[in-house]
Amino acid sequence: MAKTLVIGASLNRDRYSNLIIRRLLRYGEEVVALGLREGEIDGISIDTEMVPYPEVDTVTLYLNPLRQKQYYEYICSLAPRRVIFNPGTENPEFYEILEEKGIAVNVACNLVLLSTNQY
Repeated sequence: MAKTLVIGASLNRDRYSNLIIRRLLRYGEEVVALGLREGEIDGISIDTEMVPYPEVDTVTLYLNPLRQKQYYEYICSLAPRRVIFNPGTENPEFYEILEEKGIAVNVACNLVLLSTNQY
């Protein structure tokens, strides 16, 4: 099964990163999460260190562009099929890096992609 890595995961149930983890699980997706604070969302542990997760298909970002810079190499090293830039995370500099590595860039709302069967 394809795995989704949520970067910017939050324990706050009002945050979109929290909501998307719960929604992905409801859709039967395998999820791993990376955030600033350790914790758990519906059985998914939030890691605080850049774990070399195997077989990541999709990375979905919930970090502003300035905070993304520290993750450029890490995300590229995972060699995902695509990276989803949710609203507020748009980053043309990173798009270029990803596209040079053959990683697809999606500028879209992950929640909308799921609800319209485009995920």
